Amino acid sequence: MTGATVDHLVSLIVLLGAILLFIGLFNQTIQTAVIYQQHRYLADKCSDLLDNMLLNPGDSNGTMFWGESNSTPTSFGLQDPEFTQYELSSFSLMRLDYSPGNPVYYPETTMSYSNNTLGPGASLLVPFNEVINYSTVQTLLGINGTFGFTLTISPIVAVNVIETQLNPLSVTVTVSGNGYPLANANVSYCFINVVDQSQYPSYNISGGFSVTNNAGQTFLSFPGFDGTQASYAVIVYASLSGLVGSGYYQHVSYKDNYVVPLIADFSNDSVILAHSSDIYSGNNPAPIGFNATFVLLTQDFSLRQMPLSNASGSISAGTYDNIAIPTNNTGIAVIAYEKDPGDAGIALMPWGLSSLSFPVVFGGNPLTNEWVATDIREATVNGVAYQVKLALWSLTGYQVVS
Repeated sequence: MTGATVDHLVSLIVLLGAILLFIGLFNQTIQTAVIYQQHRYLADKCSDLLDNMLLNPGDSNGTMFWGESNSTPTSFGLQDPEFTQYELSSFSLMRLDYSPGNPVYYPETTMSYSNNTLGPGASLLVPFNEVINYSTVQTLLGINGTFGFTLTISPIVAVNVIETQLNPLSVTVTVSGNGYPLANANVSYCFINVVDQSQYPSYNISGGFSVTNNAGQTFLSFPGFDGTQASYAVIVYASLSGLVGSGYYQHVSYKDNYVVPLIADFSNDSVILAHSSDIYSGNNPAPIGFNATFVLLTQDFSLRQMPLSNASGSISAGTYDNIAIPTNNTGIAVIAYEKDPGDAGIALMPWGLSSLSFPVVFGGNPLTNEWVATDIREATVNGVAYQVKLALWSLTGYQVVS
């Protein structure tokens, strides 16, 4: 009798253990399935959210499109309102707060500016009271407190311009897409050189066309121009089978003091020309004469000059001047400057993000999250080809409990 009781107790314990083990395994399987569904939902949400950003122009509180005004939009979207499909607004992208560096403070306006640069001489500094920040976009998209994201917009076609000879000047242009050379690509270029004057500098603008070889390269020569004696810029656009990219190269003979262009107001298309010593604390600030122009990006991706009114003058430390961009079309503001004859330079500012192929990385940091969904689209920004990638993650968190 005692042996039978022990056998029953052992059998019961084994049965209960098996039931508990089964319940634990079943519970973990159910949780894994639930998390899989959550990941699947996150991937679908990522795709839908990316399309919502790229196929919707958003709006504004006023009658003006939000990308070309100072107002905060009531709904968020990056599509160019004049086009359909994946055509993005170059001006909406300018208003995003994606600055990778520390903000720039300009004491003369008592304002801070987003610090977006592509290197010396090419910058896009937008006042913080006119940019759209990450938390604002989360709220407009209806995901504040629920999802975080990073939006990355990168040029597909890389155009690299390097100096290969100074006198006479010669540069090599290399065109590639995703690491591969683009042979037989059409290349259009704009050559701008600074001419020293007694008071204000002047400039010469010329251009031309070329085609890349099998290695994706073309060689541009400028006979009679001595690159050791003058400042200049070469701006290049390359296109092949509907893919378009841009690049540039600058050489300046004087770097101690220079002109820094800053966006003043999107609504009236005004730009401030500031003295570098007021922003970057240069040594021995000296008055600088300047002469500005605007080059307009045409449909065949060549640059056509559009002269500006009141575009020449002089600025000293503690002062600034203003110029107005007379168009809402994409182009490049070009500012030639000099301290004395022989001490000159040139500064570029894109009017519309795509004119100098500025990249964009906007949003939060995905690296600390357990699961991140991504999706990719190909888009154009004023004809220039970009790859758009959205990384999305949940802010509520989830994990398997064993």
